[in-house]
Amino acid sequence: MLPTPKKFFLTCAAAEGKNHLTAFDNALLKARIGNVNIIRVSSILPPGTVYEPGLTIPPGSLVPTAYGYITSDVPGEIISAAVGVGFSKDTFGLIMEHAGKCLEEEARQKVENMLREAFAARDMSLSEIMIVSCTHQTEKIGCSLAAVPMWY
Repeated sequence: MLPTPKKFFLTCAAAEGKNHLTAFDNALLKARIGNVNIIRVSSILPPGTVYEPGLTIPPGSLVPTAYGYITSDVPGEIISAAVGVGFSKDTFGLIMEHAGKCLEEEARQKVENMLREAFAARDMSLSEIMIVSCTHQTEKIGCSLAAVPMWY
C-alpha cells in the first residue's frame, strides 16, 4: 500500500515522436515526469497536500499521477491537454483533466467547468483553482499531456 501523498505540482508539455508511445514518452520527459513510473489515479488531492512547483522526484519512483493526454498522427491537427486542481479551505481538493482535438482555451474551460461541477456535486466550497494547459499542432505524431504528480 502506498502512503498518502503530501506534495504535488502541475505540469504540461507537448512533443513529437516517431510513434504514439514515444510521442507520449517525449511529452512526459518535457513535463519532468519521464523518468518515473506514473500510476494513474483519479480525482482526489489529499487534505493538506502542499503545492511544490520545483519538486524533484527520484528516477524510477512509483508516482501517483492524475493526467490527461492525447496523441495524433494527423499532420496539422491541433491537440490540447489541461489539468486543474480545485481547492477547498476545509478538506481535500479535486483534480480534473481534459485532452482533446481542441484549442487550449477550450480544454482549460472544460477543466474549470468540471471542477465547479464536482465541487457542487459534493456540496463543497471551492476557494481556488489552478490550471495548466498546452496545445500542439501535430507535425507527424504528436502528444499533448497535462498532469498532477503527487509525492511523499
